[in-house]
Amino acid sequence: MPTPSAPPAPSAPLARLRVPASTSNLGPGFDLLGLAFELYLEVELFGGRQSGSGRFVARSGEAHSWPQGPENLLLRAFDATLREFGGDPEPFAFAVHSAIPTARGLGSSGAAVVAGVELACAVARATLRPLERLERAIRYEGHPDNVSPALLGGCIAAVPREGAPPLVVRCALHPDLAFAVAWPASPLPTALARSLLPAQVAFHDARENPRRLTLLLEGLRSADPELLAAGEEDRLHVRYRLPHIPGGQAALAAARAAGAWLATISGSGSALVAIAPHNRAADVAHAMRSEFERAAGPAGGGVVRVAHEAPLVEWLAP
Repeated sequence: MPTPSAPPAPSAPLARLRVPASTSNLGPGFDLLGLAFELYLEVELFGGRQSGSGRFVARSGEAHSWPQGPENLLLRAFDATLREFGGDPEPFAFAVHSAIPTARGLGSSGAAVVAGVELACAVARATLRPLERLERAIRYEGHPDNVSPALLGGCIAAVPREGAPPLVVRCALHPDLAFAVAWPASPLPTALARSLLPAQVAFHDARENPRRLTLLLEGLRSADPELLAAGEEDRLHVRYRLPHIPGGQAALAAARAAGAWLATISGSGSALVAIAPHNRAADVAHAMRSEFERAAGPAGGGVVRVAHEAPLVEWLAP
């Protein structure tokens, strides 16, 4: 008796898309400031999905552990957006490959949401402006500082508005700035990271963040080491999350000793991000990775480039 085989996957993709990783909560830019990096989520869209074959015809890289059901953010964003324009999401399936580590504060969920919104708008032939698409991405992801750079590219400050597209400011980055990231073996799940934050903060802490943010933005524009060092300080989340990142404090100190001008938590963690001159960035990445490995085993990371271009859906079939 022949062995039953799985239904064949669709033969060729209809479209593909790359969405970059992002670091958020940059310095004192809590829930506001994010930066896109050239670590990518790659998605191919298939039509004609057969009954019982599932919504994912392939998953690889960091996407291998993604959930396949309705809790998957790519599916949730794609399905909701396509239905908004009268489309039926059921015939569509996806192949995904992600180089973005999950639950490390590098925007894996934001990239998934952006991919879902962008592909659904392409399928529906919806002529939405970028900020209208961004409004939907924020709605599905919940926070602006990951999805904004993932959808627009570069360094973005974004403020959502009720009933209107978000307000967005593109922040200047000096070409002398280089960026390094590192992440430990252990993740810091978003739900846990959010539960660590206090319901209230002292007035002097709330006052200090906007002061530091002003210094950071000018440091990013001018590559001034003193401004970047002073502008890294955050009073709203770093002090509460850092103790839950094994080796995190030592890795930040090692980054600065290796030449980083700024070093802090990436997003909600457990990754760290640092800014350094180009000739020190590799040393900074190595220093952070080494401390993570000393504390908790194998770690990842390296020098990353800023992703300046917005994602673009490429049609492969009519």
